[in-house]
Order: sequence, then structure tokens, then C-alpha cells
Amino acid sequence: MPDTRPDTRLTRRTIAGTLSAPLLSGFQSSQTRPNVLLLHCHDLGQHLHCYNVDSVQSPNLDRLASEGVLFERSFCSAPQCSPSRASIFTGRYPHSNGVMGLTHANFAWELNPAERHLGQILGSSGYGTAGVGVLHETHSGPQRCGLGDYAAATSAQQMADAVISRLADFSKDPSKPFYLQAGCIEPHRLARRDRTADQDFLGDRLQPDTKLGITVPPYLRSTEGTRAELGELQGAIRHMDAQVGRVLESLRSLGLERNTLVIFTTDHGIAMPRSKCSLYEPGLSTAFILRYPAREGWHGGVRHRQMVSNVDYLPTILDLVGVPVPSDVQGRSLRPLLEGRPYTERDSIFGEMTYHDYYDPRRSVRSQTHKLIVNFSAAPAFMDPSQSWRPRSDTVVPANRAMSYHPPFELYNLKDDPWEQQDIANDASSRLVLEDLRSRLVSHMQTT
Repeated sequence: MPDTRPDTRLTRRTIAGTLSAPLLSGFQSSQTRPNVLLLHCHDLGQHLHCYNVDSVQSPNLDRLASEGVLFERSFCSAPQCSPSRASIFTGRYPHSNGVMGLTHANFAWELNPAERHLGQILGSSGYGTAGVGVLHETHSGPQRCGLGDYAAATSAQQMADAVISRLADFSKDPSKPFYLQAGCIEPHRLARRDRTADQDFLGDRLQPDTKLGITVPPYLRSTEGTRAELGELQGAIRHMDAQVGRVLESLRSLGLERNTLVIFTTDHGIAMPRSKCSLYEPGLSTAFILRYPAREGWHGGVRHRQMVSNVDYLPTILDLVGVPVPSDVQGRSLRPLLEGRPYTERDSIFGEMTYHDYYDPRRSVRSQTHKLIVNFSAAPAFMDPSQSWRPRSDTVVPANRAMSYHPPFELYNLKDDPWEQQDIANDASSRLVLEDLRSRLVSHMQTT
């Protein structure tokens, strides 16, 4: 089904002129428009304490959720780093915005020339713009994203240092709203073969965290190796969370907290089998937390169960700060839901994967109760997501990268089988459900 489009959208032909006018929808003319701070990380999924992973220590993100809004059923458009981020920052699906694969040097996928990044839209609407760290939605650099200032950073600590510095700069002129996006590499994994004797997770000497135990997701086998990897993952998440805490404290100490819309999210699921680079629930489910203290009704840890997609983030942000949403945006604003007004929930969530290490086109559609995955290629059912980061000079191909192959169709009853272990695509009793979901997917592919 096509996505419902907000009434506030404008055509590309008229948007340039409109953006130059005062755009304070939802705000009085005497008020300063909200600042926007968008924080994102790699490979997190929903692996946080506030998402009921009890062994993970994430006190700062837990507090952010307790002070704001958490979406329990938020999904990415693609279970890969660049395509997912491109959807976040354009409000459009990867096959529409052009980023159907990774943007770094090995692959160099790029946004289509006509695509407008969130930074460009807000920058042309009077916002000061800046970026820090991971900029994985483009191959061209910060100028393509409309970021007037950019600081390179890899680790979460470097990211936090640079963000705190830029927040201090922005605080010097409180009359001018700012947009600041910042991303860190944690908790992305390194491939085992790339680690040296003195390296542990990410090579940053981050220590595993097993203080609260280890949570092994039901879709993984609880082996010694699995538990060791998950302990390292938990350590990286704890470290990343601490750096987010530093950023949030800086907002408070600079007097920016109340009028800053904070968004925290990630690109896709954790880098484990049946998660990252898969269209299963663990691959597409993502953390999505918002906080805006100046807005009534955003306090006390609101949790929403409605299905949302990361193509909804951009139109939601623009709607909340009073900037018209471009007419070609494929997501929908969540502002009515956030403000307790009538809101029609999505009946479908769409996912896609086209190219990671190799061409492997797949598409999915999820309803409230079922998911259909269509595999257009008989590619291996499992791949090593970290292969995309191997050096160009490394020509080694894993000999046994798969134990089985994808069937053309996979259908799962998410109500009875939430971890997608029983494929019912060939069950006669499921034929009507399969045909309904296939019709929705075909319509989505034709209209986007």
C-alpha cells in the first residue's frame, strides 16, 4: 500500500520559495524553533536495557527513554548501514534514493542527484548545520548533506568530544536554531581475522561487559563463542552509552536541553546471523527514542507500540520544527501520534536488500501479524556482514559462507512465531495471507 502523505507537503517546484519564508508551524512567532540533535550508531538493533535486554548496561539511553518517547516497533528500510541511513536522512526508500548498497570506497553507492538530505532542507530553512563522525549515507562527503561544519570521528569518545565542542559554539547564538547529526562506529564488530593480539572489540581496548550476565537472543545458539561475542558487544554498547551521556549532560549544562529535540537511533540489527543483513525481525528492528522537553506530553517515558519505519523520521522532524515536508518523501509524520491526536497506524512495513558484498535482491512486507520475504536471488541464506570492510587487497573468499539457500518465498506468523523459525509459505492454509502480502509488496514496489 502506498504510504499516507502529510497535508503539509510541497512540490519541488515551490519548496525553494516557501523555505525562504518564516516556517513556524506549531510555534508562535516569538518562540525559537527547536534545535535538532540526531545521534546514531552502528549495528545496535534494539539491544538496549530499555528494550528489555536486561544484561545490557545503557543507563543514559534508558534515562533518555524515561524522559521522552520510545518506539517499541520501529523498523529500518534496509538491514545495511548505508541504505538504512540514506532512508533516515531522505525519508525515502533505498531503491528510490539511489543508495542500494554501501557508500564507502569499496562500493561507492551514492544518493541520486535530486535527493535532498535533512541537513540541506534544514539549512535552507534557517538552521545552522553540522555533522560529526559516521557519514555513511553518501560517498561525496558533508557538502552533499548540507552540513556547514563537519568533524571526522570514529569512536564514540571522539564523537562526543566533537559534539560537545560544537554544542558550545551553537550555544553562543541561542536565537539561531541548529541541526547537528553525529554518528559513531560502536558497536560495529571487527572480523576475527582482522584482530591483532592486542586488540579486543573494535581495537579500542573496550572491555567485555558481563556484570549483569549475557543475553543470548533466541535465534542464536548459546555457544561459548556466541557468549564471548555478546559480552564484547555489551561492552561496546556500555561505552557508547557513556559517551551519549556526556553529550546529554553538555546539552543540560549549556542551557540547550529544553529546546532541543534529541533523536537517538541506529541503522539496523546487531551483527549476528539472522540479524544484520537479513530481513528477519532482528535485522530490521531498530532503537528509536525521542526527547523534547519543551513539548507537552513528551514526559514520563511514553512507549508507543505502533509500527513505524525509519522513512518516517525525516517527515516527523520537519513537521515538528515547522518546515514543510517535500512532496516526494515516502514516509509519514508521527507528530499526530506524538501529540495524542488521531493517527492512522501503518498497516504495512517494507524492507529491502539489494547489494552488500554481492548482488542479492530481497524484499519484505510486514503486517501486524505476518511477514512475507521474497528472495529474488537464490543467494546463500547466511553471509558474514563484516566482509564488506575487508581491504581491497584481500581476495580471500570464505569457503563455507552458507549451509543452505533462500527459498523464493518465506512467510512467518509473527504472532505465533515471533523469531521466524517456521516458514509457512507452502502451507495451503496460508495461501490467502501470502497473496494479500504479495499484493501489498507489488503495489509498494510499483508506487515507490
